[in-house]
Amino acid sequence: KNAAVAIIPATILADSPCRLENLPDISDVKTLTYILEDMGAKVDYLDRHTVEIDPRPVETDTVSADIARRIRASYYFLGALLGRYHKAVVPMPGGCNFGIRPIDQHLKGFAALGCDYSLDNGMIAVSSPGDLHGSSIYLDVVTVGATMNIMLAAVKARGLTVIENAAREPHIVDLANFLNTMGARISGAGTDTVKIRGVNSLRGGTYAIIPDQIEAGTYLAAVTAVGGNVLVQNVIPKHLECITGKLQDMGAKVIPFDDSIRIIRSGRLRSSTAKTRPYPGFPTDMQAQVCVCMALANGTSRMTESVYETRFFGYCSELESMGARISIESKTATVVGVEQLHGATVSAHDLRAGAALVIAGLAARGTTRVQNIHFVERGYEDLIGKLTALGADIKRIEE
Repeated sequence: KNAAVAIIPATILADSPCRLENLPDISDVKTLTYILEDMGAKVDYLDRHTVEIDPRPVETDTVSADIARRIRASYYFLGALLGRYHKAVVPMPGGCNFGIRPIDQHLKGFAALGCDYSLDNGMIAVSSPGDLHGSSIYLDVVTVGATMNIMLAAVKARGLTVIENAAREPHIVDLANFLNTMGARISGAGTDTVKIRGVNSLRGGTYAIIPDQIEAGTYLAAVTAVGGNVLVQNVIPKHLECITGKLQDMGAKVIPFDDSIRIIRSGRLRSSTAKTRPYPGFPTDMQAQVCVCMALANGTSRMTESVYETRFFGYCSELESMGARISIESKTATVVGVEQLHGATVSAHDLRAGAALVIAGLAARGTTRVQNIHFVERGYEDLIGKLTALGADIKRIEE
């Protein structure tokens, strides 16, 4: 997901069609392709996981507010449109609501490339009076979104752009690889210093998107919470070490292979501590799922959130209604493990919180109803089918 939602807007930069493979069949991807079609691009789904995008018919620098406000990743159209037209008008991003996620570092980067910006009636307008020019940009905080957005804007800027204190996530490397296959000159992706040497044009081509380590990590956490012996295939084990290390610490057995991981859990989990950090640290997007494991572990665990301070409030009270014992003080949740959770009606407030509640429902005695499941469908393809194949008693109900 996190690679796809940046690579899809990046196709605007190409001067010929792009074929994207290994796309997840999720609502965020569909929303982004709807935005491209609305802008005039020709979008053809060849199958559920392959799409061909011809950006040449696009003649607008503006993204419709009605569609784009459904999804935070719509802000990647800022960088892509700046790279193509040197101007962009995009609505303030939507998506999950779990605290303030400013885009000031994005705008700082655009300004360094020679752009002016304004905010009017919920729309962000960014433009450059002339060509974009390379610059040195130091990000005040490590931010994935700003790192990728500045890369998108800088690939066709004159000269050299250097992003320091850049985020290092695998999907940043994937975006850089995609752009490089189009003819960009990007080096250092995956380190804290990314260098982009501007080029005059980018071509289309075929590209397969990497597996999503958070989706895979969610299934690993589910097995850890519920118990079982499961092989998770089509993953990059190196990308998952920040997650599997924590699950092993809690008592799961993890066996990595070339492109798969077997996870085995039997017996009571051990308590643990974790603190979310930028990659390669423990990811904030796995915080809620691992908190469910902590809720079932023997002893007292602590989870500290250093990225989005209010993220606990999206799901901890829901877990408490299922019998979890969680107290929150400042940025830390203290979790006293219980032997059994019980079913309840709970509500998803964001994507990862919703996934955590599904895991809790799988582990709980009785029936659990998770409402607002549309959040979960933003990032997990065929969640019901995959869990059912593992023996889960789960179904989706239209209300």
